Parts: sequence; structure tokens; C-alpha cells
Amino acid sequence: MLTFLQQLRVDWPAASPTPPSTGTLRSRALAELSPARDAGTLPPGVLGRLSLKELVEEQGRAAGYDPNLDSCLLTEDLLSALAELQEAVRHWPEDSPPAAAPGAGADGCVVVHVLSCEDEFQQQKLDLLWWKLDDQAPLRQKHLVCGPVRAVGAAMTAPEYYESRHAQVCKASALKRGGDPAQDPAWTEIAGVLSVATIKFEMLSTAPRSQLLLAPADSSISTKGTKSGIFVMYNCARLATLFESYKRSEEQGLYPPFPSVASLDFSLLQDEGEWLLLFNSVLPFPELLSQLAALAPTTPGLHLPARTETVCKFLVQLSMDFSSYYNRVHVLGEPRPHLFGQMFARLQLLRAIREVLHAGLALLGLPPLSHI
Repeated sequence: MLTFLQQLRVDWPAASPTPPSTGTLRSRALAELSPARDAGTLPPGVLGRLSLKELVEEQGRAAGYDPNLDSCLLTEDLLSALAELQEAVRHWPEDSPPAAAPGAGADGCVVVHVLSCEDEFQQQKLDLLWWKLDDQAPLRQKHLVCGPVRAVGAAMTAPEYYESRHAQVCKASALKRGGDPAQDPAWTEIAGVLSVATIKFEMLSTAPRSQLLLAPADSSISTKGTKSGIFVMYNCARLATLFESYKRSEEQGLYPPFPSVASLDFSLLQDEGEWLLLFNSVLPFPELLSQLAALAPTTPGLHLPARTETVCKFLVQLSMDFSSYYNRVHVLGEPRPHLFGQMFARLQLLRAIREVLHAGLALLGLPPLSHI
């Protein structure tokens, strides 16, 4: 799984090659154990039973915890898992962006437990145990619960799934460009970005708690598949090409320099597609960002909701609207002065579309492409 995350360019903390010591945790835990009368009823390999009820009932920590969570059977495996969490927090990169509000723990970070539905109850025990046995535990721990991921047909590993999508992206590009794109040195990087975009949109377009069904054999990946990440990236590249074409024409003296925004006449934007882009994409984007900000790790509650499907849907719809407009309207018109006003108004609108698209892709950890 770590290999798969690295292929997706996700900066995921790796476990220490040397298992961290559990000595301090073990000593603290043994001092907190319930009386020895429980010893005869404990399963083999269990050091003892720790009560967690008081932590669940504490103000500010009750929201979201399972009401049946009362005690925890302490094992060496549980202590090892906790020691790894301590180690990860201890070596949190100093240059990482702040993820917590003031007072979010001695180290200033928020711990997000990414877990399956089946592991949710056990993980609640683990983070409560952390608070009980470690005075330096972060005050903010959040749970991001993910539904099951299943492949249609034969089972495959995560790296195999990546290789399947990568091969399909390369095939789709070969059909579009002709020849063997692998001969282009720059294609390796582009193919990697397109593969990551394809997988991220496929996986993140489903709400995190919902079941995700993958169809690795799906051969519909193409720049014209309006549901795919590659379609979004393709339109991102089309925007880049448009502005590069304007820049070259300006350097050749065909178009004047871009005027100030205050001097533009936006009443010249009379095409329905232009107002569709404005009202469906540019104007609603700040509201989308505010909704996502409300889901930050610093918000109250145990569970961390994620709205990745909202971002994916927004970017796909934006790309569809832009593609329809771009295929129908010739933005860079004839180099005649009486046409420049409308051209610059359109370019300014598409500048805003480009900024929105780039910002949306950044939310998903995807770089914009200048060409495909």
C-alpha cells in the first residue's frame, strides 16, 4: 500500500525501520491496570484491562465515541501501535504546514487516523489509550473512516491497479497523438500525472464512507470521457495552450498587450456559455472553499468528514462547461482592433476559470498540465 501511495504522490508517513521502544508506555500502562482479580479471566497474551470510560465521558471528548466503549484489553501489539504513533508525531517535519489551532498539543499537530469501518471501534480505543498513557499526546485526534474498496472481477493489488490504469492512459494517448508517446522524454512525467489524476478522480468521486467498486478492465479512459480525471487534465492543458497562443501572437505584434481589468467591457460577453461558466464555476468557487474549510481537522467532533466527491464533481462540471464553450467559440479572433474588446473580455473570464481549475486540482494534490 505504501508503494501505491508513493505512486499517487501522496506524502504518507512511513513506519520506522527499527520498531520504537514500548518500555515507557508499558511501565505507565502496568501502573494503570485494573486490580489483579481480573488476571484469571483475561485471554492469553493480555497484560491487563484499562478503563477508558472516564476519558469518553470527559467534556469535549464524548462527541462521536462509541457509547459501548468502556475498557481496553492491553496487549503488546497495542503498545507497539501506540509507540509507532508517538514516533511519527515526534518526527513530524518542522516545515510542514500547520494543521492545528493553538493548543492542539505540545507538538502543534493534529493526528488523523485513516481507517476502515471495521477498524473504527478498535481505533477509538487506541487514541483514548494514547491520551491515558502519554501526557504529551496531541489534544486533537480525528478519525477519517473509509468504506471498502472492491475490484470488479479478479482481485488485484493496489500497485497492479496503478499499472493497469497507467497502461490504459498510455494507450489512450497513443491513439490521440499517434506513434509511440513513450519516445518523448517529457511523456514519462505527463503519463504519470495523468495516471494519478485518473485514479484520484475514480476513487475520490465516491464519498469516503461509501463502498467503492473499481473496474480495472474499464477501457473507456480517454480525453473525451467526461467523467474522468484525464478529461479534466486535458481541459487544463487546453487553457494553457490558449494563453500560450495569445502570448506568441502578442510577441509577434498581432495582438496588443493585455489591458487593465478595469478597462474591460464585460457587457461584450453575451454568449450563454460565458455566463454559464461565470455562474456555475467562478462565482460558486469561494463558497465551495468555505464549505471545505468548515471540514478542517480543527473543527469539533471526533470524525473528520471529507467532501472529495464534491470537489471532483465541481471540476468535472467545470471542464464540461468549458469544453462545450471552447469547442463552439473562437476566443482568439482575427487581429482586428474592433474585435479586441470582446477577445480580452473572454480571455479575462478564462483567466478566472484557469485559476479556479488550478486551485481545485491543488485540493486533490494534482499539478496543472500545460500540454498533453
